[in-house]
Amino acid sequence: MDRIARAFWLRAPGEGEIRSVAIPRPGPDDVEVRTLYSGVSRGTETLVFRGDVPESQFSAMRAPFQDGEFPAPVKYGYLSVGVVEHGPPGLLGRTVFCLYPHQTRYVVPAAAVTPIPDAMPAARAVLAGTVETAVNVLWDAAPLVGDRIAVVGAGMVGCSVAAVLARFPGVRVELVDIDPARAAVAEALGIGFASPEDAAGECDLVVHASATEAGLARSLELLAFEGEVIEMSWYGDRPVRVPLGESFHSRRLTVRSSQVGAVAPARRARRSFRDRLTLALHLLTDPVFDALITDERRFEDLPRLMPDLAGGELPGLCVRVLYGQE
Repeated sequence: MDRIARAFWLRAPGEGEIRSVAIPRPGPDDVEVRTLYSGVSRGTETLVFRGDVPESQFSAMRAPFQDGEFPAPVKYGYLSVGVVEHGPPGLLGRTVFCLYPHQTRYVVPAAAVTPIPDAMPAARAVLAGTVETAVNVLWDAAPLVGDRIAVVGAGMVGCSVAAVLARFPGVRVELVDIDPARAAVAEALGIGFASPEDAAGECDLVVHASATEAGLARSLELLAFEGEVIEMSWYGDRPVRVPLGESFHSRRLTVRSSQVGAVAPARRARRSFRDRLTLALHLLTDPVFDALITDERRFEDLPRLMPDLAGGELPGLCVRVLYGQE
C-alpha cells in the first residue's frame, strides 16, 4: 500500500501549493529518504515558477525526478538532503544528497543518492547541485595559474564559481555585480568585488552569470585580446542581443556556453556525473561556502516564499528549506 508524503507543486505559473503525494515502499535496490533540508535554486526555479520555460526546452529542462509537465502543474527542484531510513546496509542511516524536488520523504533508486562526507554539515549540502554546476563550468573554462578572471553576476551560481576559483593559485578573481551588498559575500570568499563600472579589465576569462544583456555586454568589454566569456546564464524565452560589432572581431573574442546537463568535454571521457557530484561535495567541506546561504524558511512556507523570490522582493542567495519530522 502506498504511503503519504507532502510535496511542493507549481499549480499554475506564479501559484504554488503543498500537496499530499503517495510514495511506494522501497524495493531491494531502492532507498527511502526522509528529507532534512532542500535548497531553492533561485535562477532556474524562479524561472520555472513564473512559467517562463520555452516550449522548445520542455524536455531539456526536466529535473531528474520531476512530476508533471511544464508550464504547470509540475513538481520541480533538485537540491535535496536527507537521511536514508530504508535501503542497502551501506547507505542505511547515511545522510545523502539527491537531485529531488521539495518533498518531505521519497523513494528513489539507491544509485540516485550520494553520501555526504562526514566532515561536512548536512545543512551545507543543499549547495551541492550549484557547486557541481561550478565544477562543470570550470572544466569548460580551464583557467590557468595567474589568470585574471571576472565573474559577472553574484547569484548562487556566480558566487559558487567565484568560491571555487578562489582556490586557484595566483589568480586575480573579481566578483562583479550591481548590488553593493554582494561585496560582503566576496569578502567572505576572500576575493575582490566591483560594480560593473569599476570592474578591472584585461581579463583572460570572464564567467557571465547575471542573465542580463547588460551583464553579457560588460563581460565582453572586460576581456583582454583573445579573451573568452563563458556564458552560464539561461534566459528562458527572452531574446538576448549580443554586441558583436565594434572591436569584437579585431580583438578575437570568444563567447562559449556552459551547461550542467552534460559533463564538460574536457573531462567527459574520464569523469561521470557521480564523479562530478562527489567532487562538489568534497569542495563543500570548506566552511567558506556558508556565505552563500543567506536565508532559511520552513517547508510549509514555500507557497509564500516562491512568489517573493520570483518577484525579486526577497534578496539574497540560497534559501535553505527546513523540514520537520515526518
